[in-house]
Amino acid sequence: MLTRRQFVSSAAIGPLALIGAPAILRAQGLLHAYPFTLGVTSGDPAPDGFVLWTRLAPVPTDRHGGMPMVPMPVQWEVAMDEHFATIAAAGEAIARPELGHSVHVEVGGLLPDRPYWYRFTLGGDRSPQGRARTLPLPGSSPQSLRFGVCGCQNYEDGHYTALRHLAAEDLAFVYHYGDFIYENARPGPGITPWGQALPLVRSHVGQECFDLADYRLRYAQYLTDPDLQAARAAHSWLSSFDDHEIGNNWVSDMDAKGAPADIFLLRRQAALQAWYEYMPVRAALLPRGGATTAYREARFGDLLAMDVLDTRSYRSDQPCGDGFKPRCAGMSDRTAHVLSNEEERWLLRNMKRKTTRWNCMAQQVMMMSLDRRMTPDMPEKIYNLDSWAGYEVPRRRILSRIKGLDNVVVLTGDEHQNFAGILDDGNRPVAVEFVSTSISSGGDGSDLRVGSDRMRANNPQVKFLNDQRGYLTCDVTPDNWRTNFMVVDRVSRPGGAITRRAAATVARGDVGISMS
Repeated sequence: MLTRRQFVSSAAIGPLALIGAPAILRAQGLLHAYPFTLGVTSGDPAPDGFVLWTRLAPVPTDRHGGMPMVPMPVQWEVAMDEHFATIAAAGEAIARPELGHSVHVEVGGLLPDRPYWYRFTLGGDRSPQGRARTLPLPGSSPQSLRFGVCGCQNYEDGHYTALRHLAAEDLAFVYHYGDFIYENARPGPGITPWGQALPLVRSHVGQECFDLADYRLRYAQYLTDPDLQAARAAHSWLSSFDDHEIGNNWVSDMDAKGAPADIFLLRRQAALQAWYEYMPVRAALLPRGGATTAYREARFGDLLAMDVLDTRSYRSDQPCGDGFKPRCAGMSDRTAHVLSNEEERWLLRNMKRKTTRWNCMAQQVMMMSLDRRMTPDMPEKIYNLDSWAGYEVPRRRILSRIKGLDNVVVLTGDEHQNFAGILDDGNRPVAVEFVSTSISSGGDGSDLRVGSDRMRANNPQVKFLNDQRGYLTCDVTPDNWRTNFMVVDRVSRPGGAITRRAAATVARGDVGISMS
């Protein structure tokens, strides 16, 4: 097999001369550096397969990743062992310039509930290998499941040490609730809203993202991080998005900074295309007309059904100008919605299923309606109007419809804190909610923010609260669900140590939380 050095360089032979040549010669003639610099990952697992992802980017932060504007054939292999002695599936995919030379391979025909290993090849270059796992068959009865939950990974706020530890966990899959990137950029150190110093640990390349080139560059910079690459290669991912993949606190066609709807939709289209290009998701999620149908279901035998929600794309405007404010009339708007009518009907229909021991709502913004007062000088309750608390009518409607199921767990992100708490319909507990802290957003943090003791006192439904960085692991059996709050001691410097700060256990049929 020829190497690039043995072959004629692209300086001596133009791209047109390579048309019709074998794939290896085209690759060797057009590329000057290793193309798999952004790693590999897998996602959207099913009982018979999963999606494989990579992106060709010899120079990740250059225009077009350093790639020529031609389609490139990429070979892929899936093996039953890490040494690739037994190949289970193989083929060729085309990395197209229209999609940033990303590759999405939807692999099928595999065996259920087992690990596989995969890799890509282009010319004489081979990618790092990744590990993926298929789900059990829907009619099977697995006795245990362990999966991870994470998100909110602002590159500027800290290192991805938590993801390095997540990569070492033995997990069936990872649910990423969003804020994979942050679209903005800050000029230097800052102060958190609760008065703590927030150092600028690393700097974004470029300014705030607005067009496709901006968002592509931001994802590429994030994926140069070796800890993020390690976590993506180690696990299969269920990927969602929140606000910072596009712009802070956006909903529907509304920009929090006031751009006209038709202009903002251009930005949303560019951002969602970049999200698709970099996520291991199926072709059904390719955005069309500035929108994507991102809500979907994953089922782990008869043990767990997970409904991944989209709480941004169809939501009505935040009431009363958004923010953290006292109660206002807009919170009771009967026409307000967090989900589209179709998505809400889909969710409620799924929640009534009798085929799994546990039902899980995997979503982005907190469902508990909390009193956010943190100082004694605040006489009125304060609410986060970007959360479900700002949408009382749809919140109560959904909670009332799941009353009596006693097997519903809500998984949430966005808050940059760990929470364990009870959801009630106004009369009785109906579900539990676990909120995962951030990977890095908010900086090092501490066990409790200033004023968190008052917040705990004002919200008896909250059973646990913590302000360190990290992720969740969830251990699920037919009779119990245990959520482990895994935290690192720092993100401002590399090498943070991981510990299990607490564990919250729920017994099926009993809507309550036992902390340990």
